[in-house]
Amino acid sequence: MSTSAAQVAESPLVGERTDDVVHAKKNEAVYVEGRRDWMKYRELGVTKASAGTIRAQVSSSSQGLSEPTGWHVHLCEGQFVYMLSGWFDLAFAGGRVVHLEPGDSLYIPGGTPHNEVATSDAFELIEVSVPAEMGTEPCDPPDA
Repeated sequence: MSTSAAQVAESPLVGERTDDVVHAKKNEAVYVEGRRDWMKYRELGVTKASAGTIRAQVSSSSQGLSEPTGWHVHLCEGQFVYMLSGWFDLAFAGGRVVHLEPGDSLYIPGGTPHNEVATSDAFELIEVSVPAEMGTEPCDPPDA
């Protein structure tokens, strides 16, 4: 899902920066649209509180990845992932595959080609990106 600057400005989750403390309660979860139709994305309130500077959300799925997502890059400064449950495999240049398990984390600089290649049947992770709205574009596989 690629997002334009105009869509970011119109997003109800992006507002003026606030000095208020943001408390996101699980039993009052706010779910937002995300990059994958088969996943759920729970917004943690950081996007609006930071006026779109940073996004933090819990991403989860009750079904595994049926096929690799394809090589792509994210149009952002960076993306941080912390695995809560299940597992997730991501491929990078040079044939490197990173296997994330609960308690593992990964930082992906913006513009880094990667391919999500496999997941457990169910998983949950925390995802943080700067800025909040990051575009996704397909790319050619990097040289091995």
